[in-house]
Amino acid sequence: MTSGKVQQAEARPETSERFDELVEAFVRLRDPRIVAAFLRDLCTTTELDAMGQRLQVARLVDEAVPYQEISRRTGASTATVTRVAHWLRYGEGGYEVVLKRGRK
Repeated sequence: MTSGKVQQAEARPETSERFDELVEAFVRLRDPRIVAAFLRDLCTTTELDAMGQRLQVARLVDEAVPYQEISRRTGASTATVTRVAHWLRYGEGGYEVVLKRGRK
């Protein structure tokens, strides 16, 4: 699903290999309970909360909710809202796919 853009994580070969291994690990997981268990093992509660918050922000940006309102609803800073909006519009398309599949 990459658009050919060079990711920051791809700047160093070892980081790219780690990223690829992580992606493959998620691809192999099909059961939502196992995905949840893996995420809980892999990430801190702060990291999980931040990722969940970004997904909420992306959904609200996609719904054209004003940034200040998104910040108020989610607790995300306006800088985070702006950054998520940028990646939603100009990123690799991951947010777009997740949001589209969530609407089905």
